[in-house]
Amino acid sequence: MKAQDLQFTQLLEGSKQFIIPIFQRTYSWERSHCEQLWNDILRVGGDPNLNSHFIGSAVYIPEQDTSAAISRWLVIDGQQRITTVTLALLSLMQRLKADKIDDPVSAEQIEDSYLRNRYGKGDLSFKMLLTKTDKETLMALLEGKTPPDPVSSRIRDNYAYFTEQMATANVKTVYQGIQKLMIVDVRLQQGIDNPQMIFESMNSTGKALTQADLIRNFVLMGLPHDLQTRLYNDYWRPMEIVFGAESYNAEFDEFMRYFLVIHTGNYRIRRGDVYSEFKSFSRKYAVEELLALLKEYAVYFCAIALGKEKDAELTPAFHDIRELRADVCYPLLMELYADYSGQRLTKEEFIEIALLTESYVFRRAVCDIPTHSLRQTFATFTKSVKKGRYLESVKAAFLLLPSYRRFPDDEEFKRRMKTKNLYSFNRRSYWLRRFENHGRKERVLVQDYTIEHIMPQNDKLSAEWQADLGAEWKTIQAQYLHTLGNLTLTGYNSEYSDRPFHEKRDMDGGFKHSPLRLNEGMGSCQTWNESAIKDRATRLSDKATTIWSAPKLSPELLDSYKPAGKEPSQYTLSDHTYLKGGITRELFDALRAEVLALDECVREEILKLYIAFKAETNFLDVVPQAKRLILSINVDFPKIEDPRKLCRDVTGLGRWGNGNVEALFEKLDDLPYIMGIVSQALERQLGDEETES
Repeated sequence: MKAQDLQFTQLLEGSKQFIIPIFQRTYSWERSHCEQLWNDILRVGGDPNLNSHFIGSAVYIPEQDTSAAISRWLVIDGQQRITTVTLALLSLMQRLKADKIDDPVSAEQIEDSYLRNRYGKGDLSFKMLLTKTDKETLMALLEGKTPPDPVSSRIRDNYAYFTEQMATANVKTVYQGIQKLMIVDVRLQQGIDNPQMIFESMNSTGKALTQADLIRNFVLMGLPHDLQTRLYNDYWRPMEIVFGAESYNAEFDEFMRYFLVIHTGNYRIRRGDVYSEFKSFSRKYAVEELLALLKEYAVYFCAIALGKEKDAELTPAFHDIRELRADVCYPLLMELYADYSGQRLTKEEFIEIALLTESYVFRRAVCDIPTHSLRQTFATFTKSVKKGRYLESVKAAFLLLPSYRRFPDDEEFKRRMKTKNLYSFNRRSYWLRRFENHGRKERVLVQDYTIEHIMPQNDKLSAEWQADLGAEWKTIQAQYLHTLGNLTLTGYNSEYSDRPFHEKRDMDGGFKHSPLRLNEGMGSCQTWNESAIKDRATRLSDKATTIWSAPKLSPELLDSYKPAGKEPSQYTLSDHTYLKGGITRELFDALRAEVLALDECVREEILKLYIAFKAETNFLDVVPQAKRLILSINVDFPKIEDPRKLCRDVTGLGRWGNGNVEALFEKLDDLPYIMGIVSQALERQLGDEETES
């Protein structure tokens, strides 16, 4: 393998042809990506102080002896970049030809140097051969013809974009910009390097300029070429390799979001804002220090989220969290992994905390506790952890979470496990697998089995089933059908069908002979009725508290972690003159009822000058006045959505209350709109802001 930094145009010079292998994905750059490249070309081409712009890597291996007149190279990585710059060069050639321009370069020079092999015959006359439809479309454009059907829309549309931009551009600036594009050129050797292995382990991106690509360019752009190459090879390439080709393309942006959540505490970062957030964050670090930190946390993320962990003791804990789809907890686990790697946390403590984290997410899902606070919980969790007493303080932190962020206790969890519709639960395969494999060294592959309703789903139960269930069989079936006590696993689902229970129990492969732990006790059960279902649900729910255990600390030890409380307010509503009657009291009562109904976590505190409504902290403060209420809403003014312009910005102004947004509530008819404003503040505090796009 030979790697070097190289001008992109040097890659295309000489008698050569780059071939995209059939296993590569088709060309996939979108217009927005071409716009970014075009802007970079104009920026670097128009600035004499900029010597280069790094656009990534090109990795290729000879198809045959490169001493031939036209050497042919299989592209392992870089087809998107090579293809797109080829389209830009083609549009530049057409502009030079149409306007008869030959300074600083002629159309013939562009064609002979970068687009065509003058002495090549047939396909060999092209410097680049794509795959399938892409190939035919690009060849037609290079020959000045209309692309045949079916046309590659991405090739056609991106060429049209460059042609449109080129029509009014300064060709000298464009040419200079293209000349300054730089790549890491990686040439593999036949018989020595394994191209398929390398392809599978590196970033073979289908689209360029993801958030990750923008970040990579931002970090490396403007550095001397030798330093660019070293940093790329020492830090960025290892990250691409640990992710693997597909996962890098699909998951790296999400990793970057979690990385920034950990290091900035901002759990509201949207995927599309990762690059801008990173630019602000990166100013605190030297380039190599920053890349080393990214590389370190990339390893943690891949171990947890992508199944790359090699430690046999850590692997099961991470696997269970992935199957639970609890990616919301990844920032916490990555931070824990950093402390484990730094020997501030033992492996046993790390595993126990990971299991508690899994239990927390699952118990809340079973208990139908809204998930809107989870991002905030996990992003800020370690702020309350005393790392000198790591495990103990983590347990205390879980136990002291407020009601709407609570860790459900055993009684609440068991009660809901017994009654919840677990058949329609979106984590059905997860909980079944955890039940079956808890404590097993040789794990059962639950995916090889199907879920079985012991009491059948058929709403026309047989006479035998009706007799077993009793006169209220319809009510019993409706109440217990999809619940824990009536659900199990089997490999004999079709054989069981709607048979009576005693046949399901005693037949070949029946419950009596089942090797599955979920079916323990079924062989000795005489009748399957309401009592049997409830007994099994009780037994399994008790087991569930062991599988998904809750943290336990003595009351005295837990008390030592509780923050010092403040004295409760001694004021009442009667202490507020304007709330003794009239329109102000009417407005307040209506508002108060709506605010308290927003969420079970909302509580009221009556103070001397205003009435506070809070969840974690105050989100609304109400100041009663004659005939109206002044509402102090705790959210930054630019963040508020207020199409009627009822709010005003009071940032930095003297006021009662805690918010930067002020609104007046004077008419009952405005209550629905006012509540729309107030709920925004509560949602932001609870972490319910959309962060996925």
